[in-house]
Amino acid sequence: MGNRILIVDDAAFMRMMIKDILTKNGFEVVAEAADGSQAVEKYKELKPDLVTMDITMPEMDGITALKEIKKIDGSAKIIMCSAMGQQAMVIDAIQAGAKDFIVKPFQADRVIEAIQKTLA
Repeated sequence: MGNRILIVDDAAFMRMMIKDILTKNGFEVVAEAADGSQAVEKYKELKPDLVTMDITMPEMDGITALKEIKKIDGSAKIIMCSAMGQQAMVIDAIQAGAKDFIVKPFQADRVIEAIQKTLA
């Protein structure tokens, strides 16, 4: 089962929260990125099984990064992370190829459910 995950969020504490949830549930976090351009580079380099991608970030936002990663790998599995009230952006992300989305603040069971469903 693929379980190598790249975490992308501009907030270090959000990356830490997701990493904590994932490692406690047996997933391997292969890398973290603080913005979309780092995410694209790390994706090329590491080819993770799944990416958790924040939507709003400096440099390159999550939706742009999602589209870039999808150009590199059409079968990339990406779950978007959004704050409440970003429904329009979530819809854009799903249309651009995101597999699912999780809402901040993260609930561990919802994060794991989304990841297991996406990797299945």
